[in-house]
Amino acid sequence: MRGVHFTPPTMHKTLTSFTGSSAPAEFDHPRPARLLEGNPLRTTWNHYEQDGVSAGAWSCEPGAWRIAFADDTDEFFHVLSGRIRITDEGGVAREFGPGEACVIPAGFKGVFEVLEAVSKHYVFVKRGAQ
Repeated sequence: MRGVHFTPPTMHKTLTSFTGSSAPAEFDHPRPARLLEGNPLRTTWNHYEQDGVSAGAWSCEPGAWRIAFADDTDEFFHVLSGRIRITDEGGVAREFGPGEACVIPAGFKGVFEVLEAVSKHYVFVKRGAQ
């Protein structure tokens, strides 16, 4: 039929909704060698993972630790609640609170500090993965 587009069943993709998802919670703490303040419990709900992309929700208690991103992995995040500060190796600090977003680029090194218990959505993209 003209003007009607048919998508074969094998091409059908399913949306991944974070709301009502049954993604299991994963718990961890910063590695002792990177820990700077506290021993915050971090909780991750990974809702999606495919072809080098992972996305989900993350929450954390107050604390601080050193971060070192792989040279092929970027992170986008959007803060839902709480407050964080990220300081780069040069000492430049930026704070993010509810409604604010950021991209941490591949190869970034610095300090990640949770000032107030935080929750955020995240997307990691690993370049060249397939």
